[in-house]
Amino acid sequence: MCLHDDAALETVAMVDAMVGHQPRIIDASTAHRTHADWVYGFPELALGQADRVRQAQRVANPGCYATGAIALIRPLIDAGLLPRDFALSLPSVSGYSGGGRGMIEAYEAGTAPLFEAYALGLSHKHIPEIMHCTGLTCRPLFVPSVGNFKQGMIVQMPLHLSALPKRVRAADLHEALAAHYAQTNDPANPCVKVLPPTDDLKLDATALNDSNLMELRVFANETHGHAVLMARLDNLGKGASGAAVQNLRLMLSI
Repeated sequence: MCLHDDAALETVAMVDAMVGHQPRIIDASTAHRTHADWVYGFPELALGQADRVRQAQRVANPGCYATGAIALIRPLIDAGLLPRDFALSLPSVSGYSGGGRGMIEAYEAGTAPLFEAYALGLSHKHIPEIMHCTGLTCRPLFVPSVGNFKQGMIVQMPLHLSALPKRVRAADLHEALAAHYAQTNDPANPCVKVLPPTDDLKLDATALNDSNLMELRVFANETHGHAVLMARLDNLGKGASGAAVQNLRLMLSI
């Protein structure tokens, strides 16, 4: 299903009323992403998550920004490096295809700005999903924005290393991410890669377009005790339809 939330809820109610065999569902809306009876469709979320997707009757496909944020946060919480009540900021940018119909139409008509921050009421619909799938108890400060390009995404998580309760180094963050995805990736087709910082210390948001890949990196300045974790993905790939196809293949065992 690729519907608005209300229509997705209505459709699921129709399926619930069916007698006999009921179809398995992948829902791309926000409606079921925190629902206890639905499996969250990020196979690399935790050990065994791919099997849960494989066996599920109903899978909630992740949101694009949420995929990048959860991919960075969950391994660090599981490793004990990031407390659940830690106050996080998540400045992020996406191509205009991730901003909904109105934003897409404005960009295609040439009437949209070159760069625009939005959802500044600070209540974006991805926040409950991020908290639900990471175990965060402190609401993160999520600030999305959109650039004048069609697709591509970067989710950032800046950290003052001295604010973490343990003596955490950038290398510890990288190692925790690498260890997590070494366990949860499909060895034959890994979709999440943990990589070192780029040589030029730059990151192109569009480099993974038209793929189902996500790259995670830790950039740091140890002298100042600063780090920024970066997730790069295609908001239409691993952040949307690519993830849906990955989940579909798991559910069909192909």
